[in-house]
Amino acid sequence: MDILHRDTLPRGGFAGLKETRLIHDTRIGGNTETWNGIGNFVYLADARYLPNGETRMHSHLEVDVITVLLEGRLTHEGSMEHGKSMESQQVQVQRAGGEGFSHNEINPDNSRTRLLQLWALPEVSGQAASYKLYSLKKNKLMQVYGGNKSQSETCDSHTIIEIGVLEKNCKVRKEGEFLVYISNGVAEINGVSVVDGALIRVDNIDLQVTSEELHLTLIYVEND
Repeated sequence: MDILHRDTLPRGGFAGLKETRLIHDTRIGGNTETWNGIGNFVYLADARYLPNGETRMHSHLEVDVITVLLEGRLTHEGSMEHGKSMESQQVQVQRAGGEGFSHNEINPDNSRTRLLQLWALPEVSGQAASYKLYSLKKNKLMQVYGGNKSQSETCDSHTIIEIGVLEKNCKVRKEGEFLVYISNGVAEINGVSVVDGALIRVDNIDLQVTSEELHLTLIYVEND
């Protein structure tokens, strides 16, 4: 089991967004400070919008952008679902495909907003752009990305992203290779205590939440 902690890495950002990159895969220009991803998952940043901050309008092509809102609110502007609002414990997924999309995410409040920004590369190029919004439920891991082409609940991919808000003593046991990100809480994984900002690469998970609440992100590859 390997652990990389957010607070050991430099803080960067742009416009009204400050972020720490933990996954910045060499496939998209990353360096040795950060980790490579798993499957088609290539980017993870723990970020905060400044009060009333925004990214400003910008475009993406052939990438899937997953925004996980941990604290606060966001107002979404762009070529898909313009005017949509996000609240804490919601997840927004935008597939650029070959069509592409433009967007600007805005913090409408006078306090900071915290989010995770995840990117995955699509397995097939030239797809249509699409937008999805999910609301998380307590003590349930929700699959927000990945799955086969026969369903439309999520963007299809062999790379799976599951996210959950788990309460104290909740347990997660899974076999396989995983990337795990811990937010807003503390857990024990395979006998090791991990805290907010910890990114873990592990084979097989035996996790128990030890704080009152924990926000958990799991990334793995599911073969046919």
